[in-house]
Amino acid sequence: MQLFIAAFDSVPDPRAENVRHDLGEILIIAFIAVLCGAQGCAEMAQFGRVKLKFFKRFLRLKHGIPSHDTFSTVLRMIEPRELDAAFGQITARLVAALAKGGVIAIDGKSLKGAYDKGRKSSPKMMVSAYAAGLRLTLATVAAKDGNEVDAALEVIGLIDLKGKIITADALHCNRRMVKAIVDKGGDYCIGLKGNQDSLLSDARACLSAADEPKAGAKALPTAKTETKGHGRIETRVAVVVEAKGLAEHHEFPGLKAFGRVTATRRIDGETTTDVRIFALSRKLSPAKLLETARAHWQIENALHWQLDVSLGEDAARNRKDHGPANIAVLRRRALDVARLDPSKGSLTTKLKSAGWNHDIMLAMLGRMSQMR
Repeated sequence: MQLFIAAFDSVPDPRAENVRHDLGEILIIAFIAVLCGAQGCAEMAQFGRVKLKFFKRFLRLKHGIPSHDTFSTVLRMIEPRELDAAFGQITARLVAALAKGGVIAIDGKSLKGAYDKGRKSSPKMMVSAYAAGLRLTLATVAAKDGNEVDAALEVIGLIDLKGKIITADALHCNRRMVKAIVDKGGDYCIGLKGNQDSLLSDARACLSAADEPKAGAKALPTAKTETKGHGRIETRVAVVVEAKGLAEHHEFPGLKAFGRVTATRRIDGETTTDVRIFALSRKLSPAKLLETARAHWQIENALHWQLDVSLGEDAARNRKDHGPANIAVLRRRALDVARLDPSKGSLTTKLKSAGWNHDIMLAMLGRMSQMR
């Protein structure tokens, strides 16, 4: 617990000097409440009141448990970057364990319930960097005015990319993004679609030429995987070709190769095919391309999906000022803590167990300290 208390004490307090409740104590209660399933400020306050004796083992709580209005005010005022950075201090040693060549997936997620009145079609958005191998959130940034591209660039600036492979969808296939990745010593594997029409056309030409090699030339190696389950058979075939001279021609920093993954799915006798093309700053082997493309979907399946299923993010209605972004940060970091728990069972069960049993909760928090 002391690890979290020390980290939260580093968050700047934007309130007046005469406030009654300590900022670090408010954040500790808020975070543990979210870890145990709280979805808003009223539930944070109620959780604190129910667990008052427990929290007094670690916190002074000179004026008792803050009201829900106090939780709301604090979370609306503090900078989400500062809160996320506090968690970064806690996970720094874990992040250092990310192996060379490890995949960091970048993607945005809408907070569907966090929209201003009359703007239901424009919910707030968070962009995260997710270490697929560690199943750990590295950094999270709120997208100002829904600008996911700029938020992704800010996320890139917050993390160490040296020796890592950065994956993202075609929205982030732009010169600013790839330059930022290369400048920080990383490699990229980014989806390539019509938003880079000229580059996509040349990629298709290179891949078509590889499909029909000249007489006497060796066919390019491919890699293939097949998965079966739940009535579905999916086959993926990958190929990688060099992009000779095209980095300069298109002024696209670091471009070395193009990759293609062809996925064929057969479900209940019906077959569909999906072809994805990637811009690569390193000529990956076809097998590595398959592995990397597969790893990217961890951010959807292990982070975004779990945020909705286990922590009810889509249903959350926090929407004022920094409140939605800060609670979103707490949710993501709560999942990090829960995933370190080695016990069997779903994440939802683990989160509920932490709320029911103090020893389980303390064991979860303690594992973060043990990893340092």
